[in-house]
Amino acid sequence: MSTSSATIYLKAEQNVELQSPDVYLKDIGKLTCSDAHILAKVKAIKLHHFKKDSEKRQVISLLKVIEEIEKVCPGVSIENLGEPDVLVEYINVDKHKGFIQWIKLLFVACVSFFGTAFTIMAFHNDIGINDVFSKIYEMVMGQPGDGYGILELSYSIGLAVGIIVFFNHIGGRRITKDPTPIEVEMRVYEQDVNKSLIETADREGKTIDVS
Repeated sequence: MSTSSATIYLKAEQNVELQSPDVYLKDIGKLTCSDAHILAKVKAIKLHHFKKDSEKRQVISLLKVIEEIEKVCPGVSIENLGEPDVLVEYINVDKHKGFIQWIKLLFVACVSFFGTAFTIMAFHNDIGINDVFSKIYEMVMGQPGDGYGILELSYSIGLAVGIIVFFNHIGGRRITKDPTPIEVEMRVYEQDVNKSLIETADREGKTIDVS
């Protein structure tokens, strides 16, 4: 098959994380072509190299990708089905291993646990949950309650069950296949961060683009 009659379909990702300093075209998304020879040549195109002291993030424009493809395979047709810009992040895995990483993990876990516990207690104290339970008990039973009773116990159990259902996890097991609200919000947040980084790099002229 001649190069002029071949079509390359590219589905570029918005964000790509790599453990190698060399960025090849195959790393930024999925590619397909009816000509296996052309596909192999295109996948091997080198787009960027992260230097040791350089920034570990780089935005690559799809126009630059198309330009590089046309240099290797003149006359080929290119169809991009993905993002117009790709944010590539280089992560040095060896750098994040060791005792320091476990300290960071423990710190985040403690902040999440105790922070959540403090928030729940502060909320209950703010609305006066004990007074509410006392009033309800007195209205139903006709006399003031003596200490903690069935209302407090039921509320505590319901709160725990509600948290489990909301996060859709019991230990390491997922209750249902649906994503949890927190997972949905994290995906939205991730997309917003990626878009912001891409726009910032474009405004600062740091995007790898056509001249």
